[in-house]
Amino acid sequence: MPCSTSSAVLEAVNGVEIVSGGVTSRTIRSVLYLSSKYDRLVRASDQSQPALASPASLTAVTQTDRRDAVLASALVTFARFGYRKTSMEEVARAAHISRPGLYFLFSSKELLFRAAVTRSLELDLAAVEHVLADTQRPLTERLLESFDWWAGRYIGPLTRDIASVIDDNPDLLATVLETAPQRFERLVTDAIAVEQGHRSAPGMAKTLISTSIGIKHQVGTRDTYLERLEIAVDLLMH
Repeated sequence: MPCSTSSAVLEAVNGVEIVSGGVTSRTIRSVLYLSSKYDRLVRASDQSQPALASPASLTAVTQTDRRDAVLASALVTFARFGYRKTSMEEVARAAHISRPGLYFLFSSKELLFRAAVTRSLELDLAAVEHVLADTQRPLTERLLESFDWWAGRYIGPLTRDIASVIDDNPDLLATVLETAPQRFERLVTDAIAVEQGHRSAPGMAKTLISTSIGIKHQVGTRDTYLERLEIAVDLLMH
């Protein structure tokens, strides 16, 4: 079972990165963390359960893997065609699932879209949390990689479409677009506070986030975004 769940986690975290045409070392490092963490949870559960899993538990794992695969395909499909032009049939085709099977998992396109975006943001936040928790690395390096996960990897001719389809449909996402950025800001603030103090950390975090947003709208490539943000991070942290 650990092998199958690891594959699902790897596919989930790497789904958007593959579309952009490559996997970075940052991606690999965070993916391996998420995969190993998931396996540890599975092994811990196995130790407290009978050696042979029940049919019900096997079905639950299969349904979870299937749902994650559908959500990964759905997000890419929504990004490619836009929310309004994407049909449930197109998502089903991309996810290699029947149309009735897709409706069994998600009763409407709106619910599917919200779930796909929520899952993507949760994976991003999990990666950011892992990066910032690695206190053996310099803070500036961790901050730069965190912002790359949160914003940098969505810059480019293909991945930009994913950010656009999210930004263009805030009414469909309820509070997701509010809570996720707030959680990201808290993670950055807490990491800065450890080295710079609690008084200055909130302002420094807000400044970096504002700078990141400004750079994101000025540049056309991920590399340029990271180059400019690195300068801002170095200036602010020293």
